[in-house]
Amino acid sequence: MSSAIATPEPAQARQRVGLAVKFALAFLGLVSLVLVVNGAVNLLLSYDEAKRAALTVQQEKADAAAQRINQFVSEIESQIGWTTRTEWQRIGVEQQRYDFIRLLRQTPAITDLQFLDGSGKEQLRVSRLEPDVIGSLKDYSADPPFAKAMADHIWFGPVYFRNGSEPYMTIAIAHAGHDSGVTVAEVNLEFIGEVITAIRVGGAGYAFIVSREGRLIAHPDKSLVLRNTDWSQQPQVAPALSEAKPDGGGNTAAIVRDYDGKSVLSAYAPIARLGWIVFVALPASEALAPVYRSLIQTGALLGLGLVLAGVGGTLLARRLVVPIRRLQLGAERLGEGDLAQRIEIKTGDEIETLADRFNLMASRIQESHETLEAKVDGRTRELARSLEDLRNAQDRLIQSEKLASLGQLTAGIAHEIKNPLNFVNNFAELSRELLDELGEAVGANGAGRDDGASSEIAELTAMIKSNLDKVVQHGRRADSIVKNMLLHSRQGGGERRSVDLNAVVEESLNLAYHGARAEKPDFNITLANDLDPAVAAVDIYPQEITRVLLNLISNGFYATHRKKLDGGGAAFAPTLAVSTKAFPDRVEIRIRDNGTGLSEAVKEKMFNPFFTTKPAGEGTGLGLSLSHDIVVKQHGGRIDVESKLGEFTQFTIALPRVTPQPAVAGAGS
Repeated sequence: MSSAIATPEPAQARQRVGLAVKFALAFLGLVSLVLVVNGAVNLLLSYDEAKRAALTVQQEKADAAAQRINQFVSEIESQIGWTTRTEWQRIGVEQQRYDFIRLLRQTPAITDLQFLDGSGKEQLRVSRLEPDVIGSLKDYSADPPFAKAMADHIWFGPVYFRNGSEPYMTIAIAHAGHDSGVTVAEVNLEFIGEVITAIRVGGAGYAFIVSREGRLIAHPDKSLVLRNTDWSQQPQVAPALSEAKPDGGGNTAAIVRDYDGKSVLSAYAPIARLGWIVFVALPASEALAPVYRSLIQTGALLGLGLVLAGVGGTLLARRLVVPIRRLQLGAERLGEGDLAQRIEIKTGDEIETLADRFNLMASRIQESHETLEAKVDGRTRELARSLEDLRNAQDRLIQSEKLASLGQLTAGIAHEIKNPLNFVNNFAELSRELLDELGEAVGANGAGRDDGASSEIAELTAMIKSNLDKVVQHGRRADSIVKNMLLHSRQGGGERRSVDLNAVVEESLNLAYHGARAEKPDFNITLANDLDPAVAAVDIYPQEITRVLLNLISNGFYATHRKKLDGGGAAFAPTLAVSTKAFPDRVEIRIRDNGTGLSEAVKEKMFNPFFTTKPAGEGTGLGLSLSHDIVVKQHGGRIDVESKLGEFTQFTIALPRVTPQPAVAGAGS
């Protein structure tokens, strides 16, 4: 025996990753995790802080914008106010008209002025768009501008649109004194758009105003206002219409979608006395720019940390890997048979301890190797003796199985042949006696026998023929039993070859059907087949498989015919279905009939030799036993049965794609 220990090389080396790479990746991953967690925390804190600051600033801008709009309206209110003093009513109409014209010049937003006396009748109207009216005395006492202003001193009307596009609002102010009258001004709100445009919200932000109904009053894009745009359903406006507080308190800033679908940081402030809501909006990208800068800084820091971690991990890995590689080389030399190999490592850590253990293992292997050959010889002799004992036990077991099978076969033969032989003997004896009687009758009557003797002779002759028929019948049964016994014990089954299994199944079905029709012309059954094309060619003994299929199909025909004769009902239609199915390692054949079915007791014994449920003379009990041996023993497959008494029976034959070579018995014919 050689001193070297040969180690077979694997057929294909598995891809491995070096320890240095693993260590570097682990170190890099750990540092990266710390950096990512730290950056994520900082980013979250920065985001929250920047968002809170942006929301606060945005709310302040909204409040400031609301104050500016309120101031603009207050200035208009103040301009109208000097026409409502007590002494203004005592001047003449022409002077009042002159004051209204001067007011229109000083306040471009006002387009119409109207003076209603204490009873609500129109005394004066001055307009930029229509001719002036003096003393029309038209009654406006029931209109909201007069009624509301007389009750509340001042009234701000709802926003309405002239010509469907220009936003207007009515301001009515009661004069000083009791029932002194009301000045009504129509204000063009397009001038508020100039105020809105002047409000700066960041670099790309904007402000706009909506009425309490959600109609757009002022916007930097005037085309939206002129189209009388309804924004009551806009995501940016709808919450404000339902949640706006009359006093304007609280922080209303939030990140929402604007009318273009863009993400904006939006805040609003209500103007309670006007019923308006002022919005300011700033693109979220601009509002959260500090967060994005922090994200870039965190990413840069993470990249730098990864580079440093990679360099540090590589350096540390090299210091660890060098002694480990020396251990690897030493193990390879030991595997090649160099048992004198020793490894010298002085690192003062666990790797040095591992090297010492390795050297100790090599020493013990070297000592064991010196006595290994003697131990192998002793183990070989013990194994030879055990193998011999095993063969003897196997031979005894095979012999016992043969004897048991032979005893069972002999008992069956004796049992099955006894009855036919008894019939043959008894009817043969009886036939002889009848022939004697026939001879006596013929001798007594001679050539001149009367009609009674002729009748007796005819009767006796008929009985002889009947008995002889029975002799023939049971003689044939005995012959059938002997033939099936020979088939059961016969070795081999013709030539094994690759054949189209679907063709074999279809041919067997046709043969069985035509055979049944030839035996019983009134026999009829519905046949169904479902043959899987993927079954293709299978390596089998075609003659033997044909015998199995014929036997199972014939049994199905018998069961369905029997059920019909026993009163299966007018709706009962005998049916037999045959199907095949391909699997990667096997093929299956299923034969299903809707006949009488099988009980559990019959299913347990149905594959035993000489067991049958058919009446005497209709079956030998060897068909299913022979089929089982052909499928299981000869082809290495299996045969299963499913059945429900009175409903159906299904046989499933599973055959391997390549049939294993059957073991050849030592003897047998």
